[in-house]
Amino acid sequence: MAAIEVENLVKQYGKRTALDGVSFSIEEGETFGYLGPNGAGKTTTIRILTGMTQATSGTARILSHDIRTDTIRAKRYLGVVPETSNVYDDLPAWDNLIFNAELYGVPAHARNAAAKRLLDLFDLSDRKDDKVRGFSKGMKRRLTIAMGLVNDPKVLFLDEPTSGLDIQSNLIIRDVIRELADRGVTVFLTTHNIEEANVTCRRVAIINHGRIAAIDAPERLKSTFESVKSLEVGLGRITPDVLTALRTLPLVNDLVQEGDKVRLLTHDPIRVLDEVQKYTGTHGIPVLSVSTLGPSLEDVFIRITGVGRRAKEVQASD
Repeated sequence: MAAIEVENLVKQYGKRTALDGVSFSIEEGETFGYLGPNGAGKTTTIRILTGMTQATSGTARILSHDIRTDTIRAKRYLGVVPETSNVYDDLPAWDNLIFNAELYGVPAHARNAAAKRLLDLFDLSDRKDDKVRGFSKGMKRRLTIAMGLVNDPKVLFLDEPTSGLDIQSNLIIRDVIRELADRGVTVFLTTHNIEEANVTCRRVAIINHGRIAAIDAPERLKSTFESVKSLEVGLGRITPDVLTALRTLPLVNDLVQEGDKVRLLTHDPIRVLDEVQKYTGTHGIPVLSVSTLGPSLEDVFIRITGVGRRAKEVQASD
């Protein structure tokens, strides 16, 4: 049985169409990434799937329960972690969890056990009696996710769970997502961190302008974009003139500078390497490293949505 089924969702706000015929299905126990630029329709989709707003047309079901007509039953299976932490700063971590358990209708005899287990899971046990006001951003985020799990949901919605967090919190949250998948929990993950989606999600959907532009396993998505292979070259000297010259070499489709390295997107990395060696040799530029790379999920995202190209156009016009 599918955990989430979405068929031809349309959402209009006046004359603006936020979702335009969105359809997908997510299996039980699947970690599903939902990627897209700001304003693409990610938040609107989550609001519909969690019963916070109604679609203009189309259907959405949670474990076979229609979220519009059978809302209460559908919501019983859900855990929701919003992008902004919804903890109560003046309450201790323990009280936040117990209060949220009461809101979810967790039986009294199960609340304490759930709170203890989740505090251990998120490495917060030693701060359980401290007011949340003194927590770091990462600790608050971990507590927020723990609160979303207090009712032991079968389907968990995570909206940007690791945005702007420290490394420790990132690693803990990723480990928890994998553990949830192992337990058969379905995770619907929205993120701007494409690498996070690449390493945690079985499949990803890319939404753009309210429509699903692509949906597949990360590796299969990447394999369909062989034209965005790249040559990565570490150079001993990088100047604007060097970048301009490399960008205009034959067969180079685009160039991205990453620290002391330059990525040259091309369908023929070997021939481009010959051109790079000619240029650097003629101009006395040391080549420190060379590697060829297949397309990344970020390359696929940029190619589908045009986000990177638009950013460059804005920079060029400033």
